[in-house]
Amino acid sequence: MQLLRLAWALTAAAVCFLVILLIHSHVLKEGQLAAGTCEIVTLDRDSSQPRRTIARQTARCACKKGQIAGTTRARPACVDARIVRSRQWCDMMPCLDDEGCDLLVNQSGWTCTQPGGRVKTTTVRPEPS
Repeated sequence: MQLLRLAWALTAAAVCFLVILLIHSHVLKEGQLAAGTCEIVTLDRDSSQPRRTIARQTARCACKKGQIAGTTRARPACVDARIVRSRQWCDMMPCLDDEGCDLLVNQSGWTCTQPGGRVKTTTVRPEPS
């Protein structure tokens, strides 16, 4: 009888250990991004001015070697670091397929022009020193 109780106790302990191990491994993986992917962390919109919306977003990326956080098809993405260093923003294809991309005169960002004439301007925030 005591041997049966001991077997049940050991089985219960093993099950508890496996459940704790499973929960622990899930918690560790939940905050990590796969290499080469990005996620939007914050998105703020300001529509206080007529006919103008200012949107600010912050993305978190896990880029591979030689890549840096950028924008592809209006979404955060890992892009070739040379594009960002050279400030040739349109090379990362930041606009949607039906939009045209143009560099701003001072190369501080780009515009995406939709077929109907609506223009979306994106400026790049300088990296902190």
